Amino acid sequence: MKKMLFFVNPVAGKEEMRHQLMDTISCFTANGYDVLCHPTQKPRDIPEFIAARGAEFDMIVTCGGDGTLNETVSGMMELPEHQRPLLGYIPAGTVNDFASSLHIPKNLPEAVRNIVEGEPFPVDLGCFNGQYFTYVAAFGAFTKVSYATPHASKQALGRAAYILEGIRSLKDIRPIHVAAEANGQRIEDDVILGMVTNATSVGGFKALDDSVVKMDDGLNEIILVKAPKGLADYNALLASLATRDFNPEYFHILQSDHVVMEFREPVAWTLDGEYGGESNHVEVLNVSTPVRVIVPAQK
Repeated sequence: MKKMLFFVNPVAGKEEMRHQLMDTISCFTANGYDVLCHPTQKPRDIPEFIAARGAEFDMIVTCGGDGTLNETVSGMMELPEHQRPLLGYIPAGTVNDFASSLHIPKNLPEAVRNIVEGEPFPVDLGCFNGQYFTYVAAFGAFTKVSYATPHASKQALGRAAYILEGIRSLKDIRPIHVAAEANGQRIEDDVILGMVTNATSVGGFKALDDSVVKMDDGLNEIILVKAPKGLADYNALLASLATRDFNPEYFHILQSDHVVMEFREPVAWTLDGEYGGESNHVEVLNVSTPVRVIVPAQK
């Protein structure tokens, strides 16, 4: 039998896995896997376990939100590439942007079936000042919402909790001066939001579409939202976001495998929805296809 290491975050999302754990393990066993189930115990539990024992397994499956997935991938990157198992993902968080971008089912039984019936797909990762992320590194407006929203609110309200927290944070929006260099180009401007992404969904909302974003092309998408100068600019900016018509009057958008950003003072970042620290010098790299994720089979 193939060996599977199965991580479960018992408090992710609305804790649906608590009620379907035995059915899930039974499905994996019936499909030829010898399963070791490890409920997460503490922050950094997953990467430490993978670094110590991950190479023993044919597949690592993680059940939780984007933060749980981030810890899993970070642990896998501690292993030599030839020892990295396949990665299966059961999205059980509040938003699950990574799953949306790869069309991984969010319904729990369907996500389990995808792991046994799907196919491996190599995905790029990002590296932010030495820390790995799966789909986004961001600063500025609304980026604190995902980790500032109380867990009890997420369980009770789901995505609505993020929206409420986002409304509360409107009063804190301030322009941030950034100097960014990529592809030999320098951009210097006041912005309210900056993102380095490899995803079509960020914060539960569609950003760039599949015609632009390729999760295995060795490139990240860099989006800088210019600071509006008045109410008219705010309205035009919101309209542009709603239609995904990224007017260059309000956005800087480019693709690169390497970007450096400098700030006048330390700026707080979020990595895959979790707090990523503060820095006034940031270097973000694209790491081309180091991990293979199980996605729905092409028909």
